[in-house]
Amino acid sequence: MKTVLKLEEAALFILGIFLFNHLNFEWWWFLALILVPDLSMIGYVFGNKVGALLYNIFHHKGIALLIYGIGCYLSIEIVQLAGIILFSHSAMDRIFGYGLKYEKGFKYTHLGEIGK
Repeated sequence: MKTVLKLEEAALFILGIFLFNHLNFEWWWFLALILVPDLSMIGYVFGNKVGALLYNIFHHKGIALLIYGIGCYLSIEIVQLAGIILFSHSAMDRIFGYGLKYEKGFKYTHLGEIGK
């Protein structure tokens, strides 16, 4: 089953690339921005609760799709880009087993414990 989930996330990552391709940005923007959502890990400096909350906000696909949808509705490509980057990054993370975090600590995710 784990393989099926990884394949699903890979398909979603490809969808993110497809959506990015329809924007008027050079390809290097995607590569330059794809890891930016990981800056949300800075929240762990303030403890597990704040860290998990901040991390989950920047890695939640629903929030990413909402941002993308707002960008589409308002025809603002930079907002669409932000949504696509958040969505694609989240899919990429899940391919590698990094899920949404629990307040217990960084390595505890909805996909299981990291490193187990």
